[in-house]
Amino acid sequence: MVTTAQPASTFSPLTTWDGWQQFVDAPHAPARDADDQEWTLEQREDYHARFVVLKTPAMDTISTAVRRLLLLNRGQQGGARRGLIISGPATTGKTTAMQQLGRTVELADRLRHPDQDGRLPVLFITVPPSSTPKMLISEFARFLGLPTLERMNQIQITNAVCELLCEMGTQLVLVDDVHLMDTRSRAGAETSDQLKYLGERIPATFVYSGIDVEASPLLTGVRGSQLAGRFKIVRNQPLRYGSSGDKQVWNDLVNGMDSALRLRQHRPGTLVTHAAYLHARTGGRMGSLSHLIREAALVSLLDGTEKITKKLLEHIELDTAAEQRARAPRRHPMPTQRQP
Repeated sequence: MVTTAQPASTFSPLTTWDGWQQFVDAPHAPARDADDQEWTLEQREDYHARFVVLKTPAMDTISTAVRRLLLLNRGQQGGARRGLIISGPATTGKTTAMQQLGRTVELADRLRHPDQDGRLPVLFITVPPSSTPKMLISEFARFLGLPTLERMNQIQITNAVCELLCEMGTQLVLVDDVHLMDTRSRAGAETSDQLKYLGERIPATFVYSGIDVEASPLLTGVRGSQLAGRFKIVRNQPLRYGSSGDKQVWNDLVNGMDSALRLRQHRPGTLVTHAAYLHARTGGRMGSLSHLIREAALVSLLDGTEKITKKLLEHIELDTAAEQRARAPRRHPMPTQRQP
């Protein structure tokens, strides 16, 4: 599935109520024709800067898992509700998958409750660096627009947040960057405890996302064993390019990007002919692929060529990690010496 993101009138972070509503409400309309003379160069630059959201197999897996958890937790009045952890390397699309999941859940809730404007089915926050319990709950309060005055302590803010989320029918709580919680430190351990407490106070399904969570301190020790006993993990890995099935999945995603391009000299299918190269450049990471194609499209608009070639792709610098992977020399086995 390919959808195009539309611009919001003013920018607000997705970790605020206004920003989240703008994200959910943004229409996913088909792009205009590239030859439309009323579509200005600046508008086409904005289109390619935002570009498209591609539905990956991991997103399907995550969506299915969360739908089941929502049903499982619906009748849970007390005790440990079940949750999900989205884990994987950087730039594999974990945050995008989480955000698209939340958007889908919220839109479905609106269809079921068309006349209830006071509902908040989904909440999205990120864990602050070096977080403390009060910093974490303040992120919840900031999303809700609650005043967190200095005189309010952690317990007061927590009670206000939990009461409001219960009143507003929140079903899904999305917490990004959980790998930033270092439970080996006192502050990190207490922040982890705060999340566990919120999961017991708020009748919602919690979904966490983070970089290689399995290898982080979050799942170690007594606290980690409690978390592991409540949450299942979905790995959001880089896409492979080995079997014919792997190649088909990758080629379909590349074709989705190719079809979404609105460059006046673009030949349909060009990107697909470079699918193997694109995989080698990006390591199968959706974030790197999106960066590469978007920047190449913008460069072609700026220089007037309005087409993406392999030569142009070669001149686009990706993130440092991607470049190191792509440019690393391959090791060849030493030739076997003949025995005298």
